[in-house]
Amino acid sequence: MTTPTTPSARPAGGAAAATPAASVRKAPTVSLYDEPGPRTRRAIRLWSVVVVLALAGLVAAGLVQFGSRGQLDADRWTPFLSWPIWQYLLVGLWGTIQAAALVAVLGGALGLLLALGRLSPRRPLRWLSTAYIEVARTVPVLLLIYLMLFGLPQLGLDLPLIWKLVVPLTVANSAAFAEIVRAGILGLSRGQREAGLSLGLSSAQTTRLVVLPQALRFVTPSLVTQLVSLVKDTSLGYIVAFTELLYRGQVLSSFNHLLIQTFLVVTLVYLVFNGALSTLAARLRARPSRRSPRRAAAPVPAPASAPALD
Repeated sequence: MTTPTTPSARPAGGAAAATPAASVRKAPTVSLYDEPGPRTRRAIRLWSVVVVLALAGLVAAGLVQFGSRGQLDADRWTPFLSWPIWQYLLVGLWGTIQAAALVAVLGGALGLLLALGRLSPRRPLRWLSTAYIEVARTVPVLLLIYLMLFGLPQLGLDLPLIWKLVVPLTVANSAAFAEIVRAGILGLSRGQREAGLSLGLSSAQTTRLVVLPQALRFVTPSLVTQLVSLVKDTSLGYIVAFTELLYRGQVLSSFNHLLIQTFLVVTLVYLVFNGALSTLAARLRARPSRRSPRRAAAPVPAPASAPALD
């Protein structure tokens, strides 16, 4: 007696081997834009080459112009090979790092509170947080520094130099930090909060133990990128005569009368420091993609069917 075989029991061809592979789910890839096609990729490569050549031409023209005016002479660059000049500039870099660190800590803490306040179900707190963020994002930082420099002393409040720079930058950057954190919280799925509440946690505990750790983890690259902008904003410290890198460059150029050379060296220091932060942000941004599987698991071969019995 032969056992009847239905089409569903024995798939044709290689369908049996493909069936186990179909059960392996590949992690979805999150993309903010459509992948460019072959024509777009060719156009991107073409315009990239054109832009690089144009920049190289501008640099070459600038070097020729500098050389014709004697700005590339060895005697104008030799002073920057001495340690005292670099020591003088590094003191300014340390002032830049100190101011940026203070603003990062204070602005990050205030931004976290503002983000939670803007997402709060209580209307007064939500309105106050929203109003602060919108005002702080629209007022120029330079105006805030002038208020600290000329306005507060008229009221009898004269802060130290570093705080005349740190307070305005904290006001401005806390709003940026708040929006970044808020975007991270809103980017999480609603199931994360619901899972915390289903475990018996309160709303505050769910936010503190479940939502915030995940949100801060995903927005860390954006926070580091904001630090790059923050470091550049510390160059406004020359207005209040705070000892930071740009202020030291101005003082040094007035002493050695090498304006172009001094500010090119200062620009190089900014490029190295901010480039390191940008590289860190890029590495942090690429880290979650390495944790997701890049390819599906190898299909498991289907077991051989038993021979029919007569």
